[in-house]
Amino acid sequence: MTKKQDEYIKYRFKRAEESFDDALIMIENKRWNTAINRLYYSCFYAVISLLLKNDFVTRTHDGARTKFGNEFIKTGIIDKKYGKLYSKMFDFRQKGDYGDLFDFDDKTVLPLAGQVREFISLISQKIS
Repeated sequence: MTKKQDEYIKYRFKRAEESFDDALIMIENKRWNTAINRLYYSCFYAVISLLLKNDFVTRTHDGARTKFGNEFIKTGIIDKKYGKLYSKMFDFRQKGDYGDLFDFDDKTVLPLAGQVREFISLISQKIS
């Protein structure tokens, strides 16, 4: 792996951490839909860093989800519960960003924040 590739992986993972921090700010302000968006992006950037670390390149969000599932979930490298969480976050982000007359609430968002924190911590271990 070149130094440039390593720097890009670190940059992407830093975006995961920053997005998670942004989600916490949104949670504190009870901006539930925006918190879901930021939690999703935290997962997405973490997954992208993992894929890059393993020389996989994707061009879309769905491509990242598919490649993550095929290469890390189906192979047992990462527990299925994290694949389900990532898919759930993908779907929730779509619903929160594009669904009409739909709002998330604290009962949905607060538990997800802890799960996403665990998810990005796991990815951090895998890319280190």
